[in-house]
Amino acid sequence: MIRYQMRSTKDTPHLSRGAASDLWRNTLSQIPSLFGKLVYLSSLRNANNGRYEHHGLALLFGEDEANKALKKSHAQAFGEWLTFNLEQQKADLEVYFRDITDDRHTVLKTWVKLAPYRNLVPASAKKEDRQLYVADLTAILTVLKNASAAAGPGRDASRSPKPGQ
Repeated sequence: MIRYQMRSTKDTPHLSRGAASDLWRNTLSQIPSLFGKLVYLSSLRNANNGRYEHHGLALLFGEDEANKALKKSHAQAFGEWLTFNLEQQKADLEVYFRDITDDRHTVLKTWVKLAPYRNLVPASAKKEDRQLYVADLTAILTVLKNASAAAGPGRDASRSPKPGQ
């Protein structure tokens, strides 16, 4: 049986760095795309109070330090995404889409219509960064949706057809 000792986070600013390091080393490093990291981190944000919640990190570092580490990591991943040019963003989004089991054309159509990617932006993001992110995603999704539609139903334009198709 593993026992976790709750650490006091008072007067220990180094724990935030430790919590963030633990998060990146043990969890985020397993997610192959930066966009996937954004999806994961935003999913840990409580929609009612804006705090990030991660049971394992909270056990190891306390709720406040876990929240700080997750918030910082979310902002960091978002900032890194914005440094990508459109081609890099598109390639990263393609990696993310490979892990989605739903029909790609349906996902793209839904994303263009409902824009769920808007919820991935950290609360701390500047207005200009939010606008750039949305503009980039809108452009990339339009290109991907058009390519998917051109490939035909049940086909994915980014993948080679299987023999016999």
